[in-house]
Amino acid sequence: MSEENIEDVTFENNDDKALNEEVEETISNEKPQKKSRKLKLEKKLEEANEKYNEINDKYLRLYSEFDNYRKRTNKERLDLLKSASQEVIIDMLPVLDDFDRALKAMDDQGVDAETKMGLELIYNKFNGVLTQKGLEPMNSIGKDFDTDYHEAITNIPAPSDDLVGKVVDVIERGYLLNGKIIRFAKVVVGS
Repeated sequence: MSEENIEDVTFENNDDKALNEEVEETISNEKPQKKSRKLKLEKKLEEANEKYNEINDKYLRLYSEFDNYRKRTNKERLDLLKSASQEVIIDMLPVLDDFDRALKAMDDQGVDAETKMGLELIYNKFNGVLTQKGLEPMNSIGKDFDTDYHEAITNIPAPSDDLVGKVVDVIERGYLLNGKIIRFAKVVVGS
């Protein structure tokens, strides 16, 4: 029976009246208990949602931090691999310069062709290995003097007007390793 129907029922004897009063009292006690219980459950649900949101926020932040850490370490690892051989290559640059000077001296001294060809083979192989590792020489002659790439040793009068402020001669060749300058070109600038 619904609550309205129970209130409308009347009993004829005293036992039934007592039962009726007990039922009415139980119904009136259940209404506040149901409301109280409902409020408690709503409060617990609200607290659980807050805790869930807090834990989810912490998880998302932790995930983002880890993802940033992973990306940063991968980038550092790639940079390290690219520049790991940098010191060795820098130490090999004087040997490369000596090869250039030796080939130039062979032309000036008139050394036999077989000796010169043997030295050129060794030079080309050595230069090829360094090129594979990312080494590239700077071509500076005839270009504008740029302090980002060149180191001026001296100024000389320009042989022609179009060479004023430009590189006239290279004393020591500059090199880039994977696009990064590892040695500036030592040059003579026309003035």
